[in-house]
Amino acid sequence: MYIPYILFAMFYLFIINTMTNNLVVSKEIPEEKHQKIFRTVNILITILITTSFVRIYLT
Repeated sequence: MYIPYILFAMFYLFIINTMTNNLVVSKEIPEEKHQKIFRTVNILITILITTSFVRIYLT
């Protein structure tokens, strides 16, 4: 029951990271800021995925 959601979450996180990478490259953001940008995006997306999991499966 949880497997499809986990697969969706991994796919979604991969797509978001790909889009973030494209944004960083196209805007020519300095290399020093890449790690901070990716960390922030990944934390926010993980929070979004976790809260949606709780809402779907635990309520």
